[in-house]
Amino acid sequence: MLQRLITQGEDLRMVPIDHDQLTTAVETIREELQALPEGEDVARARVLARWTGIGLLSLGRHDDARVFLRQALDLAEANGNSRAVIATQLNLGDAYRYGGEAENADAFYRRALDAARGQHPELVDFALQHLGKHLMEQGSLAPARAHLQEALRLRTAKGDAGLIESTQAAVDRVELLISHASADTPASAEGAAEAAQWSRRWTSWLQSRTTVRASARWEEGFPALRDAVRDLTAHERVHPYHLRDQSFPVELLASMAEEAETALATDGYLHNGKWNAAVGEAANRFAGQVDLAAVVARSTGLKVDQPHNGVYIAYLEEGQFLDFHLDEFGFGEANLILCLKHERLTAASAVSCTVFINADGYLECDLAPGDCVVFDGALTPHGRTPLGAGERVILASFGFHARDQAPRTATQLPPIPR
Repeated sequence: MLQRLITQGEDLRMVPIDHDQLTTAVETIREELQALPEGEDVARARVLARWTGIGLLSLGRHDDARVFLRQALDLAEANGNSRAVIATQLNLGDAYRYGGEAENADAFYRRALDAARGQHPELVDFALQHLGKHLMEQGSLAPARAHLQEALRLRTAKGDAGLIESTQAAVDRVELLISHASADTPASAEGAAEAAQWSRRWTSWLQSRTTVRASARWEEGFPALRDAVRDLTAHERVHPYHLRDQSFPVELLASMAEEAETALATDGYLHNGKWNAAVGEAANRFAGQVDLAAVVARSTGLKVDQPHNGVYIAYLEEGQFLDFHLDEFGFGEANLILCLKHERLTAASAVSCTVFINADGYLECDLAPGDCVVFDGALTPHGRTPLGAGERVILASFGFHARDQAPRTATQLPPIPR
């Protein structure tokens, strides 16, 4: 009813896409609710009360939201609509969580999850997502990760790209918090959340001023962007470097490419406009046998541990691209993207490339199978230009932590330009 006017903010909470439009829409729904004769069309009254509450919650009016959500819950319980009871309990949990009442929020989330497991398994992923976010905000990171990963598995099986992307964002956030908590120079959960917001805000600023779809204009058309990026990338620990002719064992590359195809077909999920899938045994065997940490060290001068995470990435359709962005800090001080497959038409005038903006300007890397590029994804704007007709790209991305962990916090780095 109001879905088109509400999105997920940087803190993974509901916020209005347009404050004024949402305010007007909520008032319209509330007027319809008030006009219903008491006791008539109970089902419609419940829907209107629930969406009034959700809209008010997104607008930051937590107390008012709870009034309408409780009305919706009472109507659902009186009508015996157990599915609506669960959904509204989750909304009430959000209303209490957003308002800082963690204990009440926890009670509603757990009640909803228990009921979903027993009566409505199709709602379990929603309950896990809400409870996982709540636990993450409370600093219970291991239980939060377990709940969110279970939600992601269920949503991947459902195949709903929007739900998958929402849960993946939450999984990425909790992984970042855990990474900071376990580092040699641990940051508080508050500091890690601040770092995540810093990355997201920089990405929003970048994407509001340029795009990989017109990246050749970068130097001449975006002087403010150029100057800001120079300040940002001055802190890089690894400058983008295209590695060719690495002589990786052909059989290891073939095994990894086959694993990637299978993983993307069976467990792939849409994330930021591209397909992702978890790496498996073939990728881990490749990283160990070729000593990827040594590859990074030789090419960059930065000594790193073996990759602590990895993901398969695929671009499979004409026009698919990844706009300029920054990775969150938790992925590491060094990233390595390895091309496994790049199918293209022989006569194509242009091909999709991995692209960067750094202190030297715009850098384009046309990765052939077996090629890789190393860079600092947390501080180097990067993306991929759109695929042309007949193109298909499959990559493996690995993250590395530096052995000499120099503190890197959002407060030490350039603020988001205004």
